[in-house]
Amino acid sequence: MNNNLNKSLMGLALTAVLLSSVNASAANTKVASLPLSAERIGLQLQQYQAQGAGPFSAAAGQALWLQQSENRSCASCHTAKVTDPGMHQNTRKPIEAMAPSLTSNRLTDAAKIEKWFTRNCNWTFKRECTPQEKGDVLLWLSLQ
Repeated sequence: MNNNLNKSLMGLALTAVLLSSVNASAANTKVASLPLSAERIGLQLQQYQAQGAGPFSAAAGQALWLQQSENRSCASCHTAKVTDPGMHQNTRKPIEAMAPSLTSNRLTDAAKIEKWFTRNCNWTFKRECTPQEKGDVLLWLSLQ
């Protein structure tokens, strides 16, 4: 019971940190939906914690983003600098910047976040990402 309480408190604290860090930078951006994005990210991280993941690490998220698997990585299409637009390796379709600070609809919908992880983890790593990996990447992206 104590462990569950600690996880819940950690989730609430993480959500508060995300919201305050995004709100502090929101004045310097034109993206109106940043608070919604931060709230959604916090809720997603809480869901991953409920699945046994955490604590999350932005450094681990960035490392996974750059990790090569059969000559592929997240950065292969989305670029290493997520504030830059990307391009799908096979289709050559342009991809908007992954950074929620620049692309207003990034990370605002739980179903889209999960669909994105399912599609991209399977394409890049030939497997589903774990809740820990999802949380690490989501935390890292939220700080971009």
